[in-house]
Amino acid sequence: MTTHRTIEFTLNGRPVSAQVGNHHNLVEVLQDQGLFGARESCAQGLCGCCTVIVDGKAVSGCLTLAPLIDGADVRTVEEPRGEHGLDAVQQAFIETGAFQCGFCTPGFVLMTRQLLDAHPNPSDDEIRHYLSGNLCRCATYPEVIKAVHLAANKRKTAGKD
Repeated sequence: MTTHRTIEFTLNGRPVSAQVGNHHNLVEVLQDQGLFGARESCAQGLCGCCTVIVDGKAVSGCLTLAPLIDGADVRTVEEPRGEHGLDAVQQAFIETGAFQCGFCTPGFVLMTRQLLDAHPNPSDDEIRHYLSGNLCRCATYPEVIKAVHLAANKRKTAGKD
């Protein structure tokens, strides 16, 4: 027997409600809302493709049970930011080609935002350590490091996103 309930939360700045089962995860809820940036890949919280920000902290959307986000503030890569809907991090990833297939990119973008919020001018080692939970099968790691540095510079000159 599956128990369903209605949850209410803030999604990218707007209030939403969703009917969820106790077994549903956050990625499923986001997909029901029409958001497909967080992708379930490994289903074990190891790859970072399903990264979502919940109440200011990065979580694995594949491991976060939907009922637990009731009342939470949920932010995804689709959150409109900056000019033309892109922030400095997204622009830097585009400019440096820090993606190939794009499957892992949303997780990298969200983690890079958090990294730069905590460390506005990170070293290569700090970037590698902070983003170590995000895996890219296309091996765009050198471009990701370039993108983080470019995003940091863009934020400095523009005064953070």
